[in-house]
Amino acid sequence: MKRLPPLLLCICALALAFSGSASAGVGWVQNLRDAASTVVSAEIHDFGSSGCGKLYAPLAKTIDGKTCVQRWAARSKQLLAAPNGLAHLLADYKAIPTATVTIHGLYATIALPYPLLGGQSKWYWTANCWMLMN
Repeated sequence: MKRLPPLLLCICALALAFSGSASAGVGWVQNLRDAASTVVSAEIHDFGSSGCGKLYAPLAKTIDGKTCVQRWAARSKQLLAAPNGLAHLLADYKAIPTATVTIHGLYATIALPYPLLGGQSKWYWTANCWMLMN
């Protein structure tokens, strides 16, 4: 049995490494798009439990006696009552599939026309999913 030249083995190893990381990157981008869709849909339809499930843990806790779902309901009501509020949310929702996603390690952003949570659409990879941060 002949041995493969070391250079050929190195090339094969590199090809496998890069193909795996590329598919993982594509998966992370799609996971982020899915998470953003869940958040925007939850804002449009006032599904606080869905939206709170995509918030980074410190944002999803009870604050001043109000649960995340209660705060979400108040936020959704305020967003939808604002001039062009629904139009902005719908524009974000439509933009998600093609929006630019930038990933740096465990942190990511998605470029939406009307960024989430006070002008920022920052995400953190934790608990095996993307969580929206402020």
